Amino acid sequence: MKTFATLICVLMTAVTLQAQEITVTGTVTDESNLPLTGVNVIVKGSSNGTQTDLDGKYELKAEIGQKLKFSYVGYGTVERKVKGKKPIDVQMKPSVSLDEAIEVVEDESAPPAAMEVNKMAVRGITSNAQYTPAPYPVNNQVSSNESYDKIEENIFKMVTTAPLSTFSIDVDKAGYSNIRRMINHGQKIPKDAVKIEEMINYFSYNYPQPKRNEPFSIITEVANSPWNTNTKLVKIGLKGKDIATENTPASNLVFLLDVSGSMNSENKLGLLKSAMGVLVDKLREEDKVSIVVYAGAAGTVLEPTNGNNKEKIMEAIDKLRAGGSTAGGEGIKLAYKIAEENFIKDGNNRVILATDGDFNVGASSDRAMEDLIEEKRESGVFLTCLGFGMGNYKDSKMETLADKGNGNHAYIDTMQEAKKVLGTEFFGTIYTIAKDVKLQVEFNPKKVQAYRLIGYENRLLNDEDFNDDTKDAGELGSGHTVTALYELIPVGVKSEYLKDIDDLKYTDTKVSNSKTDELLTVKFRYKEPDGDKSKLIVKTLKDSNVDIKKTSTDFQFSAAVALFGQQLRDSEFIKAKSSEDVIQLAEAGRGTDEEGYRAEFIRLVKSYK
Repeated sequence: MKTFATLICVLMTAVTLQAQEITVTGTVTDESNLPLTGVNVIVKGSSNGTQTDLDGKYELKAEIGQKLKFSYVGYGTVERKVKGKKPIDVQMKPSVSLDEAIEVVEDESAPPAAMEVNKMAVRGITSNAQYTPAPYPVNNQVSSNESYDKIEENIFKMVTTAPLSTFSIDVDKAGYSNIRRMINHGQKIPKDAVKIEEMINYFSYNYPQPKRNEPFSIITEVANSPWNTNTKLVKIGLKGKDIATENTPASNLVFLLDVSGSMNSENKLGLLKSAMGVLVDKLREEDKVSIVVYAGAAGTVLEPTNGNNKEKIMEAIDKLRAGGSTAGGEGIKLAYKIAEENFIKDGNNRVILATDGDFNVGASSDRAMEDLIEEKRESGVFLTCLGFGMGNYKDSKMETLADKGNGNHAYIDTMQEAKKVLGTEFFGTIYTIAKDVKLQVEFNPKKVQAYRLIGYENRLLNDEDFNDDTKDAGELGSGHTVTALYELIPVGVKSEYLKDIDDLKYTDTKVSNSKTDELLTVKFRYKEPDGDKSKLIVKTLKDSNVDIKKTSTDFQFSAAVALFGQQLRDSEFIKAKSSEDVIQLAEAGRGTDEEGYRAEFIRLVKSYK
């Protein structure tokens, strides 16, 4: 009897230990012992999970005896059994091919290196507390309910008939994170979702700080093109002046949050609520926050509240629930009304719209929303648009709103992206140092036969718009970089990309005998944040025959991103069609990559077919 009682005690103790919940921590690295950011860490068989941070670290609750599953795009899935409070560190290995991944299971009943070939793990959408596995199979088509503006790729233009190229800067970065989401879910990418300028500008570049009192510096480089023989590539870069967060003026922020039925999922409203927590954590006492929500109608759920009252702000956010139709227009009107009533002179006055863009009540067409935002921007209140979710994401509306609202557009697919957009970069983004920034490039016909601007198709301006201060253009925030690339066909080069046109009868297109070695002249116009009259900066670039491998790492990496974007669009203007061409260029341009974003790009390219 005593033996039986002892056995029962042992079993009860084992069960108790097995069910004991502990906090599990650890670090995830790649094959080179570099930290992996955004690795999914899930308690197997549950919805409990998290992602690794920028240092590859993670933390979550689990019970002793449960298994943790580590998955990352392009890498083999790894499982570890929770045995106690000792950190569980994991080194992940690249998958055996782009179609397959290695699943490594380690527990008492399996050999130390047991391997099982499995389909590629999908890097899903997650909040800090919950993980919802993505329901999309590999190579699934993007839902037809997602909408993107049509993009007609820029063609080569003859310098003798079109010597000027004029466009507005674009600081939006949504295009890259949206594409990353599709790749991570094994989806085919629609061509019109590929905005090459937003892919390039997602990454920061080591451009010099501005000199004197100018709000931004300008850098130019030229090299032989990495994807075509006998053409050249020109990089034009801008760098906004860095302003320390503590020196930025007080902010009057109105969160405009979509709580309609289309937002009722963990990767939409769930992720949105967690993402807002990142921003709330950065608020200061002098900042003010209001919260407006909209579904079938719009309403205020938080009156203006000081930024140091974080508990009150988060309590209002945590109570949000999704349901109903989507009266986005009414929400925008109410949000701007509150922002105007609490306007801070010389401060940051901004509406932050978070939605999937699926407006269906009241003013909902792109034209109606455009007219509404153009009217509201006269108040001096700027607009930030944050996109969430998948399946019915309305990118075209989000881009329109941000463009017309003197603002920016970001797409948040993970908590890591939320930390980047709303934590690391947010106050730089909202502290505008130059508005209505336009570029105009004049090419020297002695040197350049034809040119094409890579990307920026939705930002092109008429040449006469450059000197017209009534024409709206993009805004540049503190510390931001903007990069534009041109491909040039030199004089004397015969190219299949150029079509013959008849000689002009009434216009002299003969090239002058000027001996200048200038390749081009680039002009910049911008206004002070509260100014109405633009200022002009002019810079020239001399011709050079340099292999791109001998240029800056920033030039090489931006070219790699541009090449990948062109491959995704199946561009007719590139000869380099292999992902290896992108990878080699990106590896050469990886540089120090302190935050790991360039390494992540390389992994995405490797994983996409």
